[in-house]
Amino acid sequence: MLVNNAGFSWFGPTAELNTDTFDALFASNVRAPYFLVAAFAPGMAARGSGSIVNISSMSGRVGLAAGAAYGATKGALEPLTRAWAAEFSPSGVRVNAVAPGPVYTDGSVSERITALGQTTPMGRAATTDEIVGLVSYPASPQASYVTGAVSAADGGRTAI
Repeated sequence: MLVNNAGFSWFGPTAELNTDTFDALFASNVRAPYFLVAAFAPGMAARGSGSIVNISSMSGRVGLAAGAAYGATKGALEPLTRAWAAEFSPSGVRVNAVAPGPVYTDGSVSERITALGQTTPMGRAATTDEIVGLVSYPASPQASYVTGAVSAADGGRTAI
């Protein structure tokens, strides 16, 4: 199993994002998952089984002011997920993605995460405990017929 969860975000005005940070965002959030899949999926395919879960984001599905570059990196994971499902699923490797909304990831409350949470129909951000099950499911045997899917865990934000 491979879970592509590493990455980082940058939020701010488009004109204020420097080239180095832009390149680092794409290297971490797109390039790294691409080459990890390239390294691990062929072995999974040779064994006839495996599961890859990419962590996308609601930012890749909705336009967020000050979030263009980050949203683009996370949005890129969704067509990659579908293409990899088409490429590797015939050999028994399932590839799916989870697109969380705002999540308090380190146990602390952030003003940005709180404000984004208030834009969801549920009116709040999630905790990591509320996301982990959705990440675990596509990797489990219960999801043996699920591939190429992108599942939202965003408090309903992409529904509106």
